[in-house]
Amino acid sequence: MATSAPDAIALLKADHRKVEGLFEDFEKATASAKKAALVRQICTELTVHTKIEEEIFYPACRGKIEEDTLDEAYVEHDGAKMLIAELMDGAPDDAFYDAKVKVLSEEIKHHVKEEEARSEGMFAQAREAGLDMDALGDAMRARKAELLAEFKADGLPVQQTHTMKGAPVEHVGMA
Repeated sequence: MATSAPDAIALLKADHRKVEGLFEDFEKATASAKKAALVRQICTELTVHTKIEEEIFYPACRGKIEEDTLDEAYVEHDGAKMLIAELMDGAPDDAFYDAKVKVLSEEIKHHVKEEEARSEGMFAQAREAGLDMDALGDAMRARKAELLAEFKADGLPVQQTHTMKGAPVEHVGMA
């Protein structure tokens, strides 16, 4: 029996489009309160999205798609998580706030392009490998609902990286 719910790839692509729209809204925003609200929404959407990919979709892909593609996706997620943490700890009047949002947007655009590339992208490879996209979509939808409820009640969790170990860096202020 065919399911009317979107499969895993359709779900992930819908997330991509939603976040792209939020970044566009941020670019047009001028009021600090509006910018802060949009950044909270962007960070929430991206945190949920990365969690469902890392907990469900990426493990299903391991061993079935090019390992380099998957490894790069984890590193890209971790780069985004670091900017998300910075943004959630900041405010629109902070130095570099808008620049951090812009760089996050650019990182996400790059990541989406690689996932969605027609023949060699992660999604195309996963389909070619014969993964059960309907079952993955069901699992991801359920987990997404749990995460959204959890984050609404408790706020966003501390970002956890898979590939970055928090190497020491030194902050030098700009004059």
